[in-house]
Amino acid sequence: MTPPDQVPLNAIRVFVAIARERSVTRAAAALGTTQSSVSRYLAVLEEYLGADLIERRGRRSELTDFGRLFESTVAEALDTICFTAQRMRRRTVNGVNRIVVRTSLSTFAYSLLIPKLQLFTSEMGGAVVDVISSLSLPSSSDSFDVLVTRDLALLEPSDSWEIYNEQLVCVGSPHHVKGKSLDVVRTIPILTITSRPDILPTWLRAMGLSTNDIQSGARVDHHYLALPAVTTGKCLLVAPEITVSDLVRGGLLKVVEGSRAPSGMQYRAYAVDRSGNPELARAFCRWLARLCKTATIGEAA
Repeated sequence: MTPPDQVPLNAIRVFVAIARERSVTRAAAALGTTQSSVSRYLAVLEEYLGADLIERRGRRSELTDFGRLFESTVAEALDTICFTAQRMRRRTVNGVNRIVVRTSLSTFAYSLLIPKLQLFTSEMGGAVVDVISSLSLPSSSDSFDVLVTRDLALLEPSDSWEIYNEQLVCVGSPHHVKGKSLDVVRTIPILTITSRPDILPTWLRAMGLSTNDIQSGARVDHHYLALPAVTTGKCLLVAPEITVSDLVRGGLLKVVEGSRAPSGMQYRAYAVDRSGNPELARAFCRWLARLCKTATIGEAA
């Protein structure tokens, strides 16, 4: 029983549903309860307020003047409370704290994100992160909590983080490029990445070079497919610094001196408002921004 002077919050929620549905029956269906239960809540609220809220006209329920005033006053506030509670809810799926991360950056996910995920899951007490890759434009009906992208727009409400301003570097195996200057591009072929046709022309302009100044190598669909070739073969690769940083630190690749240049592209992470686990989604975005800051290798590598 609700104490006489305590505001009957459940009854207010039921009344707002009646006002929106214009029917006690439809309100009961929307709330997943019985018509008699909705009627009882309505009676409790009318008794508390000391005024009629609903006029029944056949199968329809019309608001009284007082009911319209009350509904217009409380409905928005109730929506705000529900929205805030949903965003702050710590959601688990089958007992597991979980989010889905969608990305259009397959090489970034392959070379940096997925190898480091255990650090995040350990930090979050065993949280699970599912990673999916797609180049298609995301929609509000797609199921994901976080979007990591360089080239896709997200139109729905979300929190966003700038995680990386893309820097390009030319790399090769240490055996072929150690101690050599930028002139090495004239004698060793550079691989072409067909999924990023912008990279090589952008880098050449920054270096003051043209296609006539370099040797063109094989064409490869994605950077992650080119990495084995450049670590073991006599070829060069112009790639985002962040995707080759671990290979450089591990000694498998060497950055050609003086080859670092900005591409003008920016990586962003979005935690969507409709996420079922918004707190974990935002924590992931903050963690990813920190990870990207520590992953760069700089000119001296």
